[in-house]
Amino acid sequence: SENGTRCVLSSSSEFPEGFFTPQERKDGGIVIYFIIILYMFLAVSIVCDDYFLPSLEIISECLGLSQDVAGATFMAAGSSAPELVTAFLGAFVTKGDIGVSTILGSAIYNLLGISAACGLFSSVVSRLSCWPLFRDCLAYTISAAAVLAMIADNRIYWYESASLLLIYGCYILVLCFDIKINQYLMKKFSPCCTCFTKAMGENTEQQPLVGWRDESGPLIRQQSRTDSGIFQDELDYSQLSTSLHGLDEISEDHPNVFTMPESDMKRILWVLSLPIITLLYLTIPDCRRQFWRNWFMVTFLISAAWISAITYVLVWMVTIAGETLGIPESVMGLTLLAAGTSVPDTVASVLVARKGNGDMAMSNIVGSNVFDMLCLGIPWFIKTAFINTSGPIEVNSSGLTYTAISLICSVGFIFLAVHLNGWKIDKKLGTICLVLYLVFTVLSILYELGIIGNNPTRVCGN
Repeated sequence: SENGTRCVLSSSSEFPEGFFTPQERKDGGIVIYFIIILYMFLAVSIVCDDYFLPSLEIISECLGLSQDVAGATFMAAGSSAPELVTAFLGAFVTKGDIGVSTILGSAIYNLLGISAACGLFSSVVSRLSCWPLFRDCLAYTISAAAVLAMIADNRIYWYESASLLLIYGCYILVLCFDIKINQYLMKKFSPCCTCFTKAMGENTEQQPLVGWRDESGPLIRQQSRTDSGIFQDELDYSQLSTSLHGLDEISEDHPNVFTMPESDMKRILWVLSLPIITLLYLTIPDCRRQFWRNWFMVTFLISAAWISAITYVLVWMVTIAGETLGIPESVMGLTLLAAGTSVPDTVASVLVARKGNGDMAMSNIVGSNVFDMLCLGIPWFIKTAFINTSGPIEVNSSGLTYTAISLICSVGFIFLAVHLNGWKIDKKLGTICLVLYLVFTVLSILYELGIIGNNPTRVCGN
């Protein structure tokens, strides 16, 4: 540092060199980067919609997972695979520190930015349950507080990283006994929770869930927490799970991915995406089809790997484009890079929210943040316990106080906003979350640039 100014490494130092020189990019080559960025967005949406989410639904059906538990576990882990890869690269390859931009930008975008996207881009009003959101927000607050406490002295020891794994293990244990814990809390705090349960019942009766046919006979499943849990024997949830992607007619095979859409706009997108559709078709078993249905775990793992690879290219292109346009590194970390690494979470949450599965969308939003904390704990533990046992990992904890306040405030704001909005995801909630996200982002950028507070930064070498 010079005169109190903190030096941070350039984001592009963690990626290969681009295929254009800086001058060529300024002369028009940057257009190619933007085309690749848009194509990567399209590729992520195809992977999520055609392979990742169908495999998740079959996993939920086989294990009897409720929507929120599936969203907080398998969906969060799969869509957060890029963060896990990035954490390993940072610990073993680039040796990068945990900057305030990475933690703060990704966390706030996941909580407020994706919630805004779910509300604004969904035409269906998704109903929410009180307990899943409270459970996931509490787990994230505890895990975030643990990480912040660990990096307070700028050192990470093996027992500290092990405690992160223990916290996530406790979170999974709570999910396993989710139904019993929920029933106990309902009895203990009945004046508060009963009104939520009653409201949920009324809302569900007024608006059927996507996938059910009113004339087909089965009763619409009440989304009350009193009859959902990790182990379910009820047939109705299996029917709901398989109906989300048109799987309710098990005897009929799913249409081929090479079937051309009927509308003109969809045909144009289909032709443009044909290379990625072909590549995914050749590398991922389509578990929506009868022949590959029992290969759903292979579909889940390979699609998660594809999501990681596509996100890596996406963030690489966004980083180079940002540098070409002269966007400061601190602003990049809080905006474009935070959004880029969270593209799978955004796409997956919006897709399930558009199908009316609000609990799954919100649990993925918050649960992916909890999993991100685990992503930090795994490489830290491996490095301190097995590779470099002589000493702790050195990290940079600048801006710790502001990070802690911002994370806690963002969790509190999202919970309060959902409560005041009547426990539903709609365009009103999306607008509120978008405004809150913009406010937090502006304040964070001003803090990173040293305009407020005493934390000015510059790129090393500049």
